[in-house]
Amino acid sequence: MNVLVTGGAGFIGSHFVRAMLAGRLPGLESASVTVIDKLTYAGNFANLGPVAHDKRLDFVPGDVAESALVDVVARGHDTIVHFAAEHGVVTNVLGTQVLLDAARRYGTARFIHISTDAVYGSIPTGAWTERSAVQPTTPYAATKASADLLALAAHRTHGLPVTILRPTTTYGINQHPEKLIPRLVTSLLTGGPAVLTGDGTHTRDWLHVHDLIQAVALAVTGGRPGEVYNIGGSLELTHRDLAGVLLDELDTGSDKVEHTPDRPGHDLRRAVDDSKIRQELGWRPRVEFTSGLATTVRWYRDNPGWWRPLRPS
Repeated sequence: MNVLVTGGAGFIGSHFVRAMLAGRLPGLESASVTVIDKLTYAGNFANLGPVAHDKRLDFVPGDVAESALVDVVARGHDTIVHFAAEHGVVTNVLGTQVLLDAARRYGTARFIHISTDAVYGSIPTGAWTERSAVQPTTPYAATKASADLLALAAHRTHGLPVTILRPTTTYGINQHPEKLIPRLVTSLLTGGPAVLTGDGTHTRDWLHVHDLIQAVALAVTGGRPGEVYNIGGSLELTHRDLAGVLLDELDTGSDKVEHTPDRPGHDLRRAVDDSKIRQELGWRPRVEFTSGLATTVRWYRDNPGWWRPLRPS
């Protein structure tokens, strides 16, 4: 199998590439991998360090929205796993369309599009299913929903074998410190406060990155074309309670929590029903939150050289 991974130097993409080349993803042990990554703020070639010299890995610095480049890179790959995403329209919408066009030209056998639960918006109780309408709140979520619709349209119109994954909020090592858990952890490690936006009641279902990449591998080897699969986490927790867990983990006083005004369009609660992927592909989260968080905190404590240059000065 020849796999093209977009955004493969980013947080989730690099975990997927490392696990694949290390033989930890069933069905993908012998795959060859090409990574294309723009290496913007979230992409870091150092994330691929453990496998950087693997003979089965090719790395192409570039933008998935550049059709001429993608046309060359996509040729010869039977599988595309599309992680690449940014805050704006170009990568998320145009980049996705460019990749879909290339996949169609070359008869790609499998196209896995990594979306997000943010496309559903906020839900006060219960959980969104794959049949729920997308109703994104933020411009970012709207671009991801647009990409989902483009991917599904490519399947319905042209028969492109697209499978969409919508994971909940993901955490783990090598995550950029703009994201909540590494932002709180690195702030506390440098003597700063744990800053929460709003009153801290925003609630997320936390998914460890190792569980997510297992779901991606299952989608590659057994996901049904034209289908959407939600991927839930192992624990639903408010941001306030999360901060409390981190304060205990780092043995820091509760007075280290501060609040700032909430940001526009900040979904109060997101939750997905992931029974479909459990029943069809046999997936379930296996990393218990307490141990997963402890391992993550320990990694940031032990690797300040990785995250210090990424924090705002």
